[in-house]
This record gives sequence, C-alpha cells and structure tokens, in this order.
Amino acid sequence: MLGIVIEYDYSGDEGEWKAAADAFVQAIDADPRLRGRFSYQVNIKGDGPGRVHIGRWDEAETQAYLFEQDFFKTFAAQVKSFGGDTLKTAPYPRITGTEG
Repeated sequence: MLGIVIEYDYSGDEGEWKAAADAFVQAIDADPRLRGRFSYQVNIKGDGPGRVHIGRWDEAETQAYLFEQDFFKTFAAQVKSFGGDTLKTAPYPRITGTEG
C-alpha cells in the first residue's frame, strides 16, 4: 500500500470546503478503476482550522491513473488554494509485513 498524508489549516467557508471534499470522494467511489484500489479520508483536527487528508492506493499505476483524471486535477488545485502556505504533504510507502 502506498499513500500520502496532506495537512493544512483552513479558515474559509466550511460549505465550500466540504463540497469540494465530498465531490472528490464521490468521484473516486463512482470510478470503477479506482474502486477498491484507492481510498481517501478527509478529516478535521479537533475544533481548530487543521485539516488532514489521507490517501492510500495499491500500486503506482493506480496513482498515475488518478493523476490523469479531471476531478483529481480540480481537487488538487482546490486543496492548494485551501491550504496556502500551511500545506504540507508526506508520502509514505508500504512497510513490508503489515496490512494496509
């Protein structure tokens, strides 16, 4: 399992943020090529402005396919806009011998 953790602070319109996250997750769920091969969680840290996204995928080809999709390009641009200077990303590889 391969993945990424994305963290940032967001203090803008909650409705806009939630709509963007919901649209992205719905697009993933609707794509038969991604179903069961890519998962994405969007979380709010406590009561503050912190946001944490966790994406996981099975292989590099799944990631490459995702990156080609318009809905990914749209959401990636939105996350950059939401996070601004606070945006941090940390990719992570699968550790042998553990479950995803």
